[in-house]
Amino acid sequence: MDLNALRKIGYGMYIVGSSQGESRNAQIANTVFQITSEPPTVAVSINKNNLTHEFIKSSQVFSASILTEAAPLPFIGGFGFKSGRDIDKLKGANHKTGLTGAPIVLEHANAYLEAEVVQDVDAGTHTIFIGRI
Repeated sequence: MDLNALRKIGYGMYIVGSSQGESRNAQIANTVFQITSEPPTVAVSINKNNLTHEFIKSSQVFSASILTEAAPLPFIGGFGFKSGRDIDKLKGANHKTGLTGAPIVLEHANAYLEAEVVQDVDAGTHTIFIGRI
């Protein structure tokens, strides 16, 4: 098999957020997908080294803002090229706190969802968090 085939898989662009106590963080992710429609369940794949991973693991909640195709690269980079351990990624971004307490980025988003984790799956360098909307 030619591993270049993996580059042909379609992805979206999302901002996944979570909170831990009063702290909030969000990051760019390309892996958010629907698992079931009844009950409505989605999954996100998050690198174990990321602060957002730590927050989801602790709070058991996450949000996913679905970005528009027109979202500018500098906006995306603000959530992807820096660590939430060093800066407040949400500072200056149009966002709100959702019902779960997770931050929801509204800027450049055409939709968003919130979920409570019902299961997590170890996937080596990442964890797949399965959440009920």
